[in-house]
Amino acid sequence: MPFSDRAQAGRKLARALASYKDRDPVVLALPRGGAPIGAEIAAALEAPLDIVLVRKVGAPGQPELAMGAVVDGDEPIVVRNEEVIAAAGVGEREFSAACARELAEIERRRRRFLGERRRVEIAGRAAIVVDDGVATGATARAALRAIRKRGPSELVLAVPVAARDTIEDLRGEVDALVCLEAPRRFDAVGAFYADFRQVTDEEVAAILSRFPTEAPRKA
Repeated sequence: MPFSDRAQAGRKLARALASYKDRDPVVLALPRGGAPIGAEIAAALEAPLDIVLVRKVGAPGQPELAMGAVVDGDEPIVVRNEEVIAAAGVGEREFSAACARELAEIERRRRRFLGERRRVEIAGRAAIVVDDGVATGATARAALRAIRKRGPSELVLAVPVAARDTIEDLRGEVDALVCLEAPRRFDAVGAFYADFRQVTDEEVAAILSRFPTEAPRKA
C-alpha cells in the first residue's frame, strides 16, 4: 500500500509542498480524516492550521455515495451530484432534508472542534486544502468553493490519493493541485492505507490545540 497511515501520508505531502513554506501558507483540513494529514503539513511549513466544516450528503441507504455536499457559513454552499441524485430517485424535499441534517452535524462539530477558537485569516494567503483522499470529489469541491470566497491569493488542493477522473475534474477549482497517487482503479480511499482507523472528534480537537490560531505571517 502507498501509505502506512495518515501521518506518513501527511509527511509525504509536506515534502511535495515544501515550496509553499515562504509563501505565507495556511493549511485547511477537512475533518476528520484530513486533520492528521494537515497537522503534518502545517508543522513542516510552520503554518497555522484550521478546518473546513464540510459534510457529504449521502444517498439513501448508501451513506458513502455522495449525492452532494454542504459547507457551513453565513450562506451555506451546497454542491449537487445530479447523476447520483437521479439514480437514487431523490426528490427536492428529500435532498433538502438531507442537507439540513448535515448542516446540523456541522454545527455540532463546530462547537466540539472549535469552541471559542478564532478562525485563521485566509484573505491574501496561499490556502492549502487537505484531506486523506478524494473519491467522488463532492466534499472537496464544496470546500474549495467556500474557501475561494474568502479571498486567498492562491488556492491549492493537496491529497495523498484520489480517483483519477475525479482529480482531473477538480483541477478547474484550484490554482494548483498536488496528488501523490491517482490510480485508474479506485474502490475506496481506505484501500490505499495500511492503517485507516477512524479519527475521533477528540483527536481532531487535540490536533487543533497543538497549533496557534495564527502563526506569524511571513513577509
